[in-house]
Amino acid sequence: MIVRGILLSSVAALGLLGASMASAQTPAPDARTTLSPGLRDAGQAASNMTLVSSVAPPPGFFDPEALFRPSPPRPEGAPAPTPPATPPKYTPLALSNSDMAMSNGRLFVGNFNGFNAYDVREGEPKLVMSVVCPGGQGDLSIHGNLLFMSVEQNRGRLDCGTAAAEGDVNADRFRGVRIFDISNLNAPRQIAAVQTCRGSHTHTLVPDPRDRNVLYIYNSGTAGVRKTDELSICTDGEPDKNPETALYSIDVIKVPLDHPEQAAIVNRPRIFADRETGQVAGLWRGGRVGVASQDTSQTNQCHDITVYPEMNLAAGACAGNGILLDISDPQNPARISDLFDPDMAYWHSATFNNTADRIVFTDEWGGGIGARCRAEDPATWGANLIATVEDRTLKGQSFHKLPGIQGASENCVAHNGNVVPVPGRDLMVQAWYQGGVSVMDFTDPKKPVEIAYFDRGPIEPDRVAVGGSWSAYWLNGRIYSSEIARGLDVLKLEPSDQLSAAEIAAAESVMAETINPQTQTRIQWADSPDVAQAYLDQLTRSRGIDGALATQAGAAITGWRGGSADKAGAATVATSLKTAAGASTVAADKARLSSLAGVFERLAA
Repeated sequence: MIVRGILLSSVAALGLLGASMASAQTPAPDARTTLSPGLRDAGQAASNMTLVSSVAPPPGFFDPEALFRPSPPRPEGAPAPTPPATPPKYTPLALSNSDMAMSNGRLFVGNFNGFNAYDVREGEPKLVMSVVCPGGQGDLSIHGNLLFMSVEQNRGRLDCGTAAAEGDVNADRFRGVRIFDISNLNAPRQIAAVQTCRGSHTHTLVPDPRDRNVLYIYNSGTAGVRKTDELSICTDGEPDKNPETALYSIDVIKVPLDHPEQAAIVNRPRIFADRETGQVAGLWRGGRVGVASQDTSQTNQCHDITVYPEMNLAAGACAGNGILLDISDPQNPARISDLFDPDMAYWHSATFNNTADRIVFTDEWGGGIGARCRAEDPATWGANLIATVEDRTLKGQSFHKLPGIQGASENCVAHNGNVVPVPGRDLMVQAWYQGGVSVMDFTDPKKPVEIAYFDRGPIEPDRVAVGGSWSAYWLNGRIYSSEIARGLDVLKLEPSDQLSAAEIAAAESVMAETINPQTQTRIQWADSPDVAQAYLDQLTRSRGIDGALATQAGAAITGWRGGSADKAGAATVATSLKTAAGASTVAADKARLSSLAGVFERLAA
């Protein structure tokens, strides 16, 4: 991990000259570095994490011929290869697992060929539903009995048919957001299909704060613009020549929940416009900054938008920029801050911490199909950028990249994750494709550190066959990893000197009926001995508490756990903790002392 000074706003970056300070990562090789290859029998390595179960893809969602093996880079000046005489049986990633959502004890796993649902309430996940509906990307979200699915590829059809929609213009083509009624898992029904100009790469659900009957969808399309003859609202081109271009905007879709079949686009806001001049293409224009920087993307789209409705905020990972949006009026999101860094090739996803004063942005350098975690790869490329939010302004703080060196046949780069709900800390679990699953502590945004991981060896030893963890999410007490080629993994955190049993138990106590990782909700912990012990463990680890006070607090927690809580003793401990918090000069320790004092105050009441 390297902390750099070049963490800029777009305006500052436009005038930046000189070379980037990127450098190769230099961690010592660990158990992940030399794992044996294999599709089903690859070598495994883990630290402070255990693989609980692994479920292979169901019938119709795996074929060895569908494994995507990208062509190696062509030497400069070399002729393009001759296309095969017979077209391949599958398009790239045709049967790949993608993103996930959870509802009512069922885990829904998207796939470029449709989606699957598993019962995860106890034991190994059990398949309860498979829906074949090709079209990629297959990202999912859920609200009540409605399931939403992103479709971006030209092959997608309105009727979910398996025969590709051919030609430049096709009346049967579908690219956008499908809506399914899943009230009967034995008979899911598509009830709406909202067509969009650039398809749907990802989407995000945003509840209307004033009308419980209205749900909004922020749709992000990253593909080319459709022909006007196919969808009349669509035109292409740069805004200086075509002010109505479908580029440089997102889609806002309104869903009346009593009539979801009437869902429709109600706004295509110009969230990238210059706030002073109104120029539509107002953010990063792409290209390199200096001779050694990334080849950065142009900001004319968002890849992911993560919303935090309780904070009226959204974080957009938007190709060439990270942006912060005010969503107090969800139909009309407005950009309030933006961030650029020359070492971010493609701003891919965003995750808030629980207090919304920190955001982790990921960089999908190489598009997820290249080996980008080798020893020679820069530590600031294909990494996480941790930013703080200060006075509603984004400020870049540091980079964190997977510290385990990966091989040349493993596609590896930062990808999707979410917050692990440990009180008193900012922890994030995330996928790194064939870099595996990793847990990062970013409580100190300037010094993020890995505290746990799970990894497999490459699918093939000598060339990249795309696989690995697409998304790794903490969902109701376990980590679920959507493995592109191998199926579904379930992982469990294990206690260590970096994460105590009480911290894990406190995280496992947080449950939610529905979880859409791109729609974040505020995490709240019920007072319990585990929550109190979690704060105490953190204070002991950081040496942020006096030994005598720690002993006193520990004794009170032990009595509470044993069923004999001493209210008078709890009040005394709370008073001492508040005094210690007032004297602390370390922000994280001050917050933990105050939180632990609050737990004891409520226990004493």
